[in-house]
Amino acid sequence: MSSLYDIKVEDINNNVVALEKFRGKVLLIVNTATKCFFTPQYEGLQGLYNAYQDKGFEVLDFPCNQFGKDAPGSIEDINQFCVEKFDTSFPRFRKIDVNGRDENILFTYLKKHEKGLFTKKIKWNFTKFLVDQEGHVIKRYAPLVKPHKIAKDIEKLLESNK
Repeated sequence: MSSLYDIKVEDINNNVVALEKFRGKVLLIVNTATKCFFTPQYEGLQGLYNAYQDKGFEVLDFPCNQFGKDAPGSIEDINQFCVEKFDTSFPRFRKIDVNGRDENILFTYLKKHEKGLFTKKIKWNFTKFLVDQEGHVIKRYAPLVKPHKIAKDIEKLLESNK
């Protein structure tokens, strides 16, 4: 795969979604979990989505149960939790693995293009990848980085497209 836009993923309804659909948009791709210390970041992710979605920004949510089994339940349960507790409205996809033998090809791609501090491996839930309008991985943020701290980087990318 030579481009992010060559990758296809499955949404919560088992529909195959080509990331080509998001060409021209700034993306924040996140591996999430509903029972994690960082779960309250859903509120901040929705805040970013509310602030910038109409300017060409998308949050892509990929639940992951690899860390502490913090994303239990079905994708329907996860979606219901996120909508009811955090009023999320950004696109959510099927549960995936982000490391190891069964890791999703999207996260293989993201890690290849933006390594973490000392390692390619994703260490925990709510690792975030910022992608520009051309599909280039611009930056990786550790789980400790709260969504509002990413706003300036998003704004820079959105302004560069004017």
